[in-house]
Amino acid sequence: MSEERNQTEQKSGHMKNLIEWGAYIIFLFVMCYLIITFVGQRTEVFGESMEPNLEDGDNLIVDKISYRFREPRRYEIIVFPYSHQEKIYYIKRIIGLPGETVQVIDGYVYIDGKLLEGETYGREIMKDPGIAEEPITLGDDEFFVLGDNRNYSRDSRSASVGVLHRDDLVGRAWVRIYPFNKIGAINHE
Repeated sequence: MSEERNQTEQKSGHMKNLIEWGAYIIFLFVMCYLIITFVGQRTEVFGESMEPNLEDGDNLIVDKISYRFREPRRYEIIVFPYSHQEKIYYIKRIIGLPGETVQVIDGYVYIDGKLLEGETYGREIMKDPGIAEEPITLGDDEFFVLGDNRNYSRDSRSASVGVLHRDDLVGRAWVRIYPFNKIGAINHE
C-alpha cells in the first residue's frame, strides 16, 4: 500500500512541477510580449542612409517608452514604419519640429527661413532638395526627418515618405547591440 502511495505522490509531484514550469514559461512569454510591445524592440539597420553614424548591419534596441512621457526632440534618431510596405521600418534623424517651416536651399536646411546651425550630421551638401525645394510648414503633430547620408537617403524630401505624424514614431534608437565592438548608447546630440 505504501508503494502505491509513493507512486501517487511522485506522480502528483511531477504534475505539480509541470504546472509550475508551464506557468513560468507562460509568464516569460507574456513579459517578453509586453516589453517588445511597450518598452523596446530590436531592429537592424539596412542600407547606407544613416552613415557614418549607423551602418548597414548594426543592430539596435529602440526605446518605445520615452515618447509616452515627452515630446521628440530635434536630432533624435527615430524609427518609423514605411507606409507603402508592411514590416519595413525606416530610421532617420528628426530635423523639423511641429509648427516649423522647413526648406532645403542650395543643399542646406533652413528652419523658419534661417540656416540650421550646429547641424553636423549631414554627411555632405544635399544634391536633391526633393519636395523641400518649396517651404514645408509642419502641422501640430508633424516632423521632418533626414538621413545622415543625405544624398543616399529616402526621407521627408521624398514624396513616398513625406512628413511624419507623431503617431508614426515607433520610438528612438537607444542602444547599439551589434557589432560587439560598437556596443553602446546612441548619441543623438
